[in-house]
Amino acid sequence: MERMNIRISGLGGQGAVTAAHLLAMAANRDGKFSISNPFFGAEKRMAPAESYVRIGINKIYDRGELVFPDVILVFHPQVITMQKSYTAPFFSGIKDGGLIIVNTDTDLLSDEENAELKSKNVSIFNCDATTLALEIGGTELSTNMAMLGAVVGVTGIVSMDAMDGALQERFGKKYVASGGTATLDEAIKKKYAKKEQLIQKNLDTIKKAFELGGEWADEHKPALAGAGALTG
Repeated sequence: MERMNIRISGLGGQGAVTAAHLLAMAANRDGKFSISNPFFGAEKRMAPAESYVRIGINKIYDRGELVFPDVILVFHPQVITMQKSYTAPFFSGIKDGGLIIVNTDTDLLSDEENAELKSKNVSIFNCDATTLALEIGGTELSTNMAMLGAVVGVTGIVSMDAMDGALQERFGKKYVASGGTATLDEAIKKKYAKKEQLIQKNLDTIKKAFELGGEWADEHKPALAGAGALTG
């Protein structure tokens, strides 16, 4: 596999854009090429929000909406239960052998949807990211970090050292965000007394989800397990 295309579907205020950016930054640190970009409708809390990450071993020129993802991350159950998504159904376009990670502790898909995805050899990992965020990060604003840990744990698309470095760069330095992303960054920072605490709590959340993702991949052996070692 030369490239991995990841679509993140969530709601405004969940940090889907931040997650995409962090993953792309981590990929660069691992010596891979990457592009991340957001897609917004109404930029407000609880409105649908999507972002996209492309990671590969060769330079990437295309950007914009990602129609045929290898991986879909669903940050909020309402993306499925209330169809708060810019794609309908939410898994539209997913490639054969793909991977879907949903922030939930229960199966949200209908029998028909499960059957359709099974016919395409698509694996589904239900990861209760919000609970991990609350228990480890101390705030549901760390849900995006748990989802990042889960996808890295399953696919190995970036290393944990690279994720650590990306976190340090994003939150430890004077990174300048804009719009709703800047507002969310400030909300996250206010949850912690010190910047170092913010970084450590988020890294701990990523690491726990990474472990759970690796365990799930060992048990279920999805087609994309370990696919992060991209090859030509």
